[in-house]
Amino acid sequence: MEKAKDIKKIKIPHTYALLFIVIILVTLLTYIVPAGEFDRAQDTETGRIFVVADSFHEVERMPVSPFGLFKAIPKGMEQSGYIIFFVLMIGGAFGIIQGTGAIDAGIVEVVNRMKGKEKMVIPVTMFIFSLAGAILGSAEEMLPFYPIVISLALALGFDTLTGTAMVLLGAGAGFAGAFLNPFTIGIAQGIAGLPLFSGMWYRLIAYVSILGVTIIYVYRYASKIQKNPELSITYEEDRNKHEDFNLDEIPQFTNKHKMVMALLGIGLAILAYGVVRLGFYITELTAMFLIIGVLAGVFGGLSINQVAEEFVNGAKELVYGALVIGLATSIMVVMSEGKIMDTIIYSLANLVKGLPPVLSGIGMFIVQSFINFIIPSGSGQAAASMPIMAPMADIVGITRQTAVLAFQFGDGFSNVINPTSGYFMAALAIGGVKWEKWARWMLPLLLVWSIIGVTLVAISVIIGYGPF
Repeated sequence: MEKAKDIKKIKIPHTYALLFIVIILVTLLTYIVPAGEFDRAQDTETGRIFVVADSFHEVERMPVSPFGLFKAIPKGMEQSGYIIFFVLMIGGAFGIIQGTGAIDAGIVEVVNRMKGKEKMVIPVTMFIFSLAGAILGSAEEMLPFYPIVISLALALGFDTLTGTAMVLLGAGAGFAGAFLNPFTIGIAQGIAGLPLFSGMWYRLIAYVSILGVTIIYVYRYASKIQKNPELSITYEEDRNKHEDFNLDEIPQFTNKHKMVMALLGIGLAILAYGVVRLGFYITELTAMFLIIGVLAGVFGGLSINQVAEEFVNGAKELVYGALVIGLATSIMVVMSEGKIMDTIIYSLANLVKGLPPVLSGIGMFIVQSFINFIIPSGSGQAAASMPIMAPMADIVGITRQTAVLAFQFGDGFSNVINPTSGYFMAALAIGGVKWEKWARWMLPLLLVWSIIGVTLVAISVIIGYGPF
């Protein structure tokens, strides 16, 4: 009992403090780790920049000074500015929509219709979001859905963490087990010289396995919270939200509310079409949400001043998380300016050499997981690591398809706990979930994912998963 009390007394540092400590540690590494670079070339057909295999060479050491450490923070804010402002604009737009009362009234309507079968919302919602991750590689594009799903989760008797997990782990499980993601699988297979989307049957097994255990994990947690809300990891934060969301005090779902919700639905449909067909990304998504927010205010009966006030209130809620995104990016800035990013990638890749084939495949998965903390972008990681890993696969006696699989798992699994990932930190910011709380809750599931990943990579080596 005493040990349990002592453990509870241990305080995990604030998220800002954790990230700043990492920035300091990485700065110190620029004085210790030799500086080095790979040569990079451009694919004339796609315009993609890729690393030239066997081109690593040491360069003049460029340690980051103490002043440079602090300069990296505003530089990180600048580099991730498009995501930071995207998060703030989403918060503002949803603040306006929330101000019309349409979301609350709409959720009450859903709650009334789902009485007795509330938990069925979890597998259905997660499956839908998983397809977006598995087929479209959706990540940042999921950010607009968090406020809606979290509000729905709270109304159904769950908590903020459940709502966040339904979107983040739904899309994350799909992304990790992706079978058609052009931004990771497509790029990695292209660099490895493999036929596009070959070996899909094995990735479908991975998708079903990863999504299945994820739904069970979230479902069991939500069931526990529904029976005893005090067991919630976000109980303190949710108490005020529950007080603000009193079902008995929310007005009826009126025609005005229906109009606002219809407008939101049409807007999301246009967003989905734009992402799939028109190449919409952060700038276009931000503009669309501003349009949706303003129109929602007009049709929802808000005055011009009310629209402005609700926008400010919504954006204000996400300032904490928006700054986290910039701090996380500052870590990349320090490694890049200190010329140690490529050195770390090269050193990690060399760890795989000389191991037996099965261990080499598993080693690639572990190495890719570490690389993902350095390069959180899936397509960026593919471009940086696959030119090294593909020929290395030939040397150690495993198929290039296995190297791609190891990359897929290494990139995908750590995405849902990686504090250097902008979209992941943005998701937690929108949900108001602190990283340290999420990490504690997520670790058991991440361990299960890793066991699945190691098993599938080992089997792929044994069966010669190909075509080559």
